[in-house]
Amino acid sequence: MDSAGSKNEISIKNSQLDLMRRTVEAQDSSAKAADDATVMRFLRARDFNVQKASQFFLKYLNWRRAFVPLGYIPESEVCNELEKKKIFIQGFDKQGHPIGVILAARHNSDRDLEEFKRLVVYGFDKICACLPSEQEKFTIIADLEGWGYKNTDIRAYLAALEIMQNFYPERLGKVLMIHVPYLFWAAWKIVYPFIDNVTKKKIIFVEDKHLKETLLSEIDESQVPEIYGGKLPLVPAQDCITTNSAPVTSSNEEVGFR
Repeated sequence: MDSAGSKNEISIKNSQLDLMRRTVEAQDSSAKAADDATVMRFLRARDFNVQKASQFFLKYLNWRRAFVPLGYIPESEVCNELEKKKIFIQGFDKQGHPIGVILAARHNSDRDLEEFKRLVVYGFDKICACLPSEQEKFTIIADLEGWGYKNTDIRAYLAALEIMQNFYPERLGKVLMIHVPYLFWAAWKIVYPFIDNVTKKKIIFVEDKHLKETLLSEIDESQVPEIYGGKLPLVPAQDCITTNSAPVTSSNEEVGFR
């Protein structure tokens, strides 16, 4: 595309952004607190269809008020889940995306589903707070080593997927699925139809024999977790120091509204 075409495309997108802002702000005044980057993510997620993106964003605002009334999830509300130490956040990949690690075998169906949902939001908010100013996406390493029948929890998986797809659009960069056992594929067949096409393209299953080379192709050795042959120790999400780590108390300061 030539420079004139590129400028025209940018002009059209900015026009759609302005129209969407006017649309959502007329229906929900709290939308004024959202920065342009946040609104643009919702626009991109709906292929710049202003009507669909506006409905999508208004749904998000209503959900955020109801599910995260303080603007953040207090650790006291997810203490049972945090004790299991199944989510970790540390390091950055070669594109500058913060890295989250999930140890799936530490999750089982003996849980409170609502607390698990709060943990999902806590984790997403935490890793989003680690994003450098020029970045919008994060990378996930989903480690299924030791995963078995007791870890099969379809309701929880679908709940996490719904939260990510509906309320954190355009945040996921890539998911590296590692140490995947044969048993997992039965659960995957149930979950797969609920994954949108954009997200499906971001999920990469890594064979054990190619694990190290795959990780090093995506992440510098200095940023790879020690358990995978790198140099960074795992840091539980609750111990991760973020650029926006202090609890927020105003709805205007929610993650994604920075």
